[in-house]
This record gives sequence, structure tokens and C-alpha cells, in this order.
Amino acid sequence: EIDRGPEPQLRDLYITRAREIEFNSKKAIVIYVPVPKQKAFQKVQTRLVRELEKKFSGKHVLFIGERRILPKPQRGRRDPNKQKRPRSRTLTAVYDAILEDLVFPAEVVGKRMRVKLDGSQLIKVHLDKNQQN
Repeated sequence: EIDRGPEPQLRDLYITRAREIEFNSKKAIVIYVPVPKQKAFQKVQTRLVRELEKKFSGKHVLFIGERRILPKPQRGRRDPNKQKRPRSRTLTAVYDAILEDLVFPAEVVGKRMRVKLDGSQLIKVHLDKNQQN
């Protein structure tokens, strides 16, 4: 079989939005994809990132799932027809999932949060040694 690139796998995939962000005078393009289609994107992500970084020279390309954070339920208020908020829609779960998306080929094996006396936080993320690049 002849390898025709990522085109056949991309036929039913789409993105929801894209943003360009700047950090420390470096630019990155963040592409948001629907969460149900994310596994399919991850199959071709390495080739797709390589091609897009070639096209947008000097910019990093990141794929992140489009997730929603639902507000915390208020105390004392009880709406009988409202459903319980799922764990996947909590702030912590969404931030953890975004971190997993950012380091995709690698896997997060540990996190350490360091809180300084002035209140600022530094999060150290430990990745799997054999998947680091």
C-alpha cells in the first residue's frame, strides 16, 4: 500500500477554532478540536504538526480539545430538574486534560505544585522518561 499522507484520515475531522498566542516573544498556534474527534486527531497529530509548523514557519502548533467548564453548584440552591455536574466539566479536570493535550506524545507521570510566600504558584510536570523529546 502506498502512503498518501494524512489526507484520508483527515476527511471527517474538523477544528472548532484556532488562536495565535504569544509568550516570551515566541508565537504559537493553538488549534481547538472537538473532544469526540480528538483520538482521531492524535493518530495523525505528529505528521500534522510537522506539516503545519513547516507552513507557519517559526511558530509552534498545539492541538487541544474544546472543553467546557461548568460553574460550581451554589450552596442552598437546589434545582430539582438540574443534573449533577460531571467530573469532566470541573475546572480541575479540564485543566488536567488540557495539560495532557499539550504534552500529547508524552505522558504525565507526576505533578508538583510549589506555592511561594508571595502566593505565586509554580507547577512542575514530570513526563515519562522514554517518551520525552
